[in-house]
Amino acid sequence: MTPFSFFNSPKQYISSRQTFGLCDKEPPPHLPAYLDENNGKDWIAVAENFYQNSIKFVALDNCITLSRTDGKQDKCCDGMLLYNSTIIFVELTTRTDDPEWRKEKYKQLCATIKHCERTEEANTYKIKKAYIANSSRPKFKAGYGTLINRFLTETGYVLRIQNRIEIV
Repeated sequence: MTPFSFFNSPKQYISSRQTFGLCDKEPPPHLPAYLDENNGKDWIAVAENFYQNSIKFVALDNCITLSRTDGKQDKCCDGMLLYNSTIIFVELTTRTDDPEWRKEKYKQLCATIKHCERTEEANTYKIKKAYIANSSRPKFKAGYGTLINRFLTETGYVLRIQNRIEIV
């Protein structure tokens, strides 16, 4: 893995379909997440693209290295969706065995967003969102309000914990 711009990943996918999915195979091997238009059984998150915008999915995890100031490696979220003036960071999971799964995914999103926000390209996006998508627990529970508010304060991004991503 070599460092590169968040916006120049060699693993990019484009779709303008009304519905498509985001997938991430369980390790091993450690492969990047990807966009899929055909195999719904593999989808962890479902993107609903009502207006059929041209959406770019950029894989990040297992593609880039994020380094902290102490030289250690930061964890990275699975990828990001880009369209018009919108950026959406996505963390995909199928875990239900660990009651703390949300906290770990939250940390991964925060770390990735903080690194991205240091780039000039980040300033071109006016609408900033993040999703934690779990195919095993697709429904959002209202009890996460405090977590969502804290995320907005920490990152400036709106967080959703659900596996349906609305492209508007």
